[in-house]
Amino acid sequence: MSRAPLQGVRVLDFTAMLPGAICTQFLADLGADVVKIEPPEHGEAARGPKGTPPGGIFHVTNRNKKSYAIDLKQPAGVEAVRGLIAGAQVLVESFRPGVLARLGLGWEQARAVNPALIYCSITGYGQHGPLAQKAGHDINYQAMGGIVGQNRIDGGRPSPGAVPVADLGGGALTSAVGILAALYDAQRTGQGRHVDIAMADAAMALNVAALSSKVTFGGHDPVPGRDILSGGLPCYTTYRTADDRYLAVGALESKFWQAFCMALDRPDLIARGWDMGPKRDAAVAEVADVIAAKTLAEWLAVLEPVDACATPVLTLAESLAHDNARARGMVVEVAGGGATTMQYALPIRMSGFEFSVRLPPPLLGEHNGELGAID
Repeated sequence: MSRAPLQGVRVLDFTAMLPGAICTQFLADLGADVVKIEPPEHGEAARGPKGTPPGGIFHVTNRNKKSYAIDLKQPAGVEAVRGLIAGAQVLVESFRPGVLARLGLGWEQARAVNPALIYCSITGYGQHGPLAQKAGHDINYQAMGGIVGQNRIDGGRPSPGAVPVADLGGGALTSAVGILAALYDAQRTGQGRHVDIAMADAAMALNVAALSSKVTFGGHDPVPGRDILSGGLPCYTTYRTADDRYLAVGALESKFWQAFCMALDRPDLIARGWDMGPKRDAAVAEVADVIAAKTLAEWLAVLEPVDACATPVLTLAESLAHDNARARGMVVEVAGGGATTMQYALPIRMSGFEFSVRLPPPLLGEHNGELGAID
């Protein structure tokens, strides 16, 4: 029997775009009743321009949610939302500091209606501090956290990478952790909390590998692309194959690197896995010459029976079709809103609960009748 751990928890979602949408989708997937509060003219920004079908970002981040289209510029709309707040356990918003307070729906106003409410604010730079009112996006928060500066190799241009770490790891997942911790406490004490999540803070806190290197190596910043986990070791980097594909080698522990070198028939490289600086370049060049002699498929055949932390660098299409992803149920098809969308499943598994898509991404205002529409 499947029992959703957040069944009975109502979440009011005032967010737009990626960080808040992923946070509340995780909560919805875990059984929460998530209600998107959207402006009636065009809905939240991820829906795209009025009169056009919602884009892929909306479809893949808004399943298992309801939509309540309400005009918060009207007193009746604000009163209707206050009514929802009275019966909710969580509110998540991503406006700049002070915006909802000016509408009469800030933290102090909300907890006056519902003292047990968990009120989570997701912003770029937090509720206070010199940058609190500044706009930004993932690239800015990564840059401020010292991440973008590390994401380059051999003096190349800094890049935020393809995964928006600050939005997802910072804005979405950090918020979910804070919400769940505060929700647990509220159930014990009856007192809610204001959860203040700054994506710049969270991105900075996730940059632990670079910080650990700085601590380890006498306070010096790691050289971009040459840190332990960013390609600075022969045993932890990528190698080009004969067919211009890549092999990812993560053989940090000696037993894995030894197994890898033996599979390459190069036991002489076993002592070279942790070479750094100029010695690293020479060792990497030797390994690269060996890997370049075979195709990716040939290397996978060699390495498949070897416990060496070596995997192919897959394309997105290949990752979606991979046997392991399919066996784990990580790819689902969701029909709704006039489209069928390929999505990632909830990556959290737990006993007594099985993830399912209960609701497709909602049409704008689809649940107004259920939640009490304002004429």
